[in-house]
Amino acid sequence: MKQIIGGKPAAHRPTTPGAAAPAARILQVDAESAGQRLDNFLVRHLKGVPKTHVYRIIRSGEVRLNRGRTSADARVAEGDQVRLPPVRVAERAADDPARAAPAREFPLLLEDDQLIALDKPAGVAVHGGSGVSFGVIEQLRRARPQARFLELVHRLDRETSGILLVAKRRSALTHLQEQFRGRETGKTYLALVAGSWPANKKVIDSPLHKYLQADGERRVRVTSVDDPDAMRALTLVRVRQQFAAQPALGLPAMSLLEVTIKTGRTHQIRVHLASSGHGIVGDDKYGDFELNRRAYKAGLKRMFLHAWRLQFQHPASGERVTLHAELPHELAGFLPAAPSSYSSFSCD
Repeated sequence: MKQIIGGKPAAHRPTTPGAAAPAARILQVDAESAGQRLDNFLVRHLKGVPKTHVYRIIRSGEVRLNRGRTSADARVAEGDQVRLPPVRVAERAADDPARAAPAREFPLLLEDDQLIALDKPAGVAVHGGSGVSFGVIEQLRRARPQARFLELVHRLDRETSGILLVAKRRSALTHLQEQFRGRETGKTYLALVAGSWPANKKVIDSPLHKYLQADGERRVRVTSVDDPDAMRALTLVRVRQQFAAQPALGLPAMSLLEVTIKTGRTHQIRVHLASSGHGIVGDDKYGDFELNRRAYKAGLKRMFLHAWRLQFQHPASGERVTLHAELPHELAGFLPAAPSSYSSFSCD
């Protein structure tokens, strides 16, 4: 990465803790950083700057990618120029044990010299930012200080559990992300929804629109195809099991679904299922709040959405890999007449 000030490469200038940068800077993306999301690229080069501030300057338009406004999830390419506004850097913040992410390993499904596949628990963000100090990737890096490269391949909502991939090499990251963007992966989730899902309703092809609420919180809704901000979203649904109502607990009939997404839109599964009249049980953004309250009393303390199966081509061998993450006990135990272990369900 080259740092350019006034159009010419500049030597690194040490920053006094708490001091503001004197002027805007231009960062030039090198080959090693190519393919990264913009937010990850900035976090790596703005040591000591809170991630919430990094996201703020992106949203405000103060960060420019090749002189244009951009977004946190934009991918940078070799030769791109990223303009940074003056930012206040406290270099010692990253070394402050009170603020550093605690070291943590997560249950492993697969690990080799190319990648890590882990089983992310619910309630843990995949990365810091937007009010979250740290997530899986920061904790994993802290637990493995000898690792030269650890980057998220994709993302899961904080409330969602299940399979998450982390690349251990830049080449693996690029290869795997190309598969995700090209829809060459198979991503199937298990979701428990309210009501009896119609067995013949197997495809949801409804565009989505992202927006911010008055409090700045992100939301997504189904929109029309002529919406200029519409994003194509395709979801496949298969009924795994139907459950009768439980009047004693105040719970309606429910359906356990296998949900395969062909596009990776924000909150896609949650919004598509809710817009079909069958919200995910425990979903505090798009679900039925009264049902969630009754389900909580009956033992469900989180949203019933789990990234259960993931299929992809191994970045080195090219072999097709299929991973399964067992349904967590807190979810399996909530299912009426649930088996003692989810392993009794078929993995077809």
